[in-house]
Amino acid sequence: MGALFFDIDDTLLSGVTKKVPESALEGIRKVKENGHKVLINTGRTICSVPPIIKKLDVDGFLCGCGTYLIYRNEVLFESHISIEEGNRYIDLMKKYHIEGFLEGTDDMYFSERVSQCEPVESTRRYMASMGLGRETSMEKKNFEYDKLLIHINKKDPNCRYQEFFASIEDGIDIIDRLNGMYELVQKGYSKATAIEFMRQHLGLTKDEVYVFGDSSNDQSMFEYAKHSIAMKKHDPVLDPYTEYVTDTVENDGVYKAMQHYGLI
Repeated sequence: MGALFFDIDDTLLSGVTKKVPESALEGIRKVKENGHKVLINTGRTICSVPPIIKKLDVDGFLCGCGTYLIYRNEVLFESHISIEEGNRYIDLMKKYHIEGFLEGTDDMYFSERVSQCEPVESTRRYMASMGLGRETSMEKKNFEYDKLLIHINKKDPNCRYQEFFASIEDGIDIIDRLNGMYELVQKGYSKATAIEFMRQHLGLTKDEVYVFGDSSNDQSMFEYAKHSIAMKKHDPVLDPYTEYVTDTVENDGVYKAMQHYGLI
């Protein structure tokens, strides 16, 4: 028995078609029939996992970069930023002119003002289409959340992002997602820690772990796993840790990788 861990965006879910390819669905069905476990391993918090992914016949959802782990509908582990620390991060974002939003288990939290950063507003619209991010603004504070995602304009003289990073580094790991986007995760948690937790829970060896991804927040699990599969379109930061490069999502990359490893 082995376990397959999948990133969502541009790995299982096509950014072009907005769908999971039929070949990937067939592959998941076949690997499960062959006795393997299938788990989603995502930076998204559980509330923002797309419905199309939540409906998949998988064994678990490892969310928020290792901070919220569900296996067969049971929450095995969860870690949230304390309200005190969470309030401090919100204040620091305002102080240093950092644009972004907060990701919680139950909801997403945006500023009550319109952001000057279009990616933030684009995400606000996307989350609103899922019924998220409309109840409570960041400024209201005093709620738990799990991680942050920020966009910075390095040409903006008011955006003192280096000072912001220095002020949070004791409790936060910073993942550079390129083009001014940074994922801020509770220190000590990652997609790799999620896999290690589940590997031990399932009684697997590291040789029985297969990871699929495409972006920089997949780096920790690529460093962790012996069998690391990068989609054809992927962040070059993964290259040193990639065992196999498969095809694109749309060209049956997931299914082809399963065939390559003899999993189906």
